[in-house]
Amino acid sequence: MESVQHGDVHRFDELLAGDFLCSNPDGTLIDRVQFLEQTARPVVIKGLVAEDVRIRLFGDVALIHARTRYQTASSDERHGRYTDVWVRRGGKWLAVSAHVTR
Repeated sequence: MESVQHGDVHRFDELLAGDFLCSNPDGTLIDRVQFLEQTARPVVIKGLVAEDVRIRLFGDVALIHARTRYQTASSDERHGRYTDVWVRRGGKWLAVSAHVTR
């Protein structure tokens, strides 16, 4: 959540697999390079937190489901959800997929 809130491209560069894909709230599907470009744009939300986090492990695959809460630039409170898929490759956990709703 901190990496999203602060647009931390470097941290995402470490965490994302080369074949990473993300489904954005607007329905677009973007790859790793596009996600990093998107992350580098100015962040317009504040107070982003994850709630009701559920992590499910299936061997070398982990699914993470969570509810998000944040404020818009005009201080309206909003909620969303995300599901991430992580895979252990070479002893390291990498995100291979994200699905974000708002």
